[in-house]
Amino acid sequence: MEPAESETILLQPNPFAAPAPCAVHWRRSARARRVSLKIDPREAAVVVTLPQRAARRMGMALLHQHAGWVLQRLAALTPVQKLEPGASLPIGDVQHEIVHAPDRRAGVAIEDGRIVVSGGLEFLPRRILDFLREEAARRVRSQAPIHAAALGVRPRALRVKDTSSRWGSCAPDGTLAFSWRLVMAPDWVLDYVVAHEIAHLRELNHSPRFWAHVESLTPHRRAAEAWLKRHGPALLRVG
Repeated sequence: MEPAESETILLQPNPFAAPAPCAVHWRRSARARRVSLKIDPREAAVVVTLPQRAARRMGMALLHQHAGWVLQRLAALTPVQKLEPGASLPIGDVQHEIVHAPDRRAGVAIEDGRIVVSGGLEFLPRRILDFLREEAARRVRSQAPIHAAALGVRPRALRVKDTSSRWGSCAPDGTLAFSWRLVMAPDWVLDYVVAHEIAHLRELNHSPRFWAHVESLTPHRRAAEAWLKRHGPALLRVG
């Protein structure tokens, strides 16, 4: 997929409403068979994906056709959750308050429902993000071997990174990647995503056999999918 081009356009949801600005990311994909629209919660933008030979005017026409839906979805996004003292942040199933303790020993610590961050205030967001990435990696590496052993497979590598559209992925070479933001979801949701990607090591598709493997590993597939659909956009608004 080619890198996105970005612009801001005016969309009018109906003839009686004032036009509203909308951030648009344009992408071309060799795999796309039709023009599609998708909301990017992290960027608070609409992503327009075009087939390689499709004219941009086709995407613009679809945007204006669905202007009401696009603006409604963007307006419904939760506010950006800043990483600052006093903010509340979930880790697993537990909410934690961010506390700045500048005179403490360097680092981040979890104490009695608090995320205690030392050092200068200007470094607090980055230290929390680094901590969350490390904690996500620890949890993924704890669960992955259990599911891999159950299916008799072994991932080539486990990676944790920031993603905008997928909670996890499996490359053809067996490398599994996961969004660090899963650390803010309940443990059973993270467990489902890990099981999902491990199952791809047996079936690199979404066939009935693949889903049978997933359901043999985790009993809460449907609930986890529903949780991510409902709460996932809020996780993408953190940081």
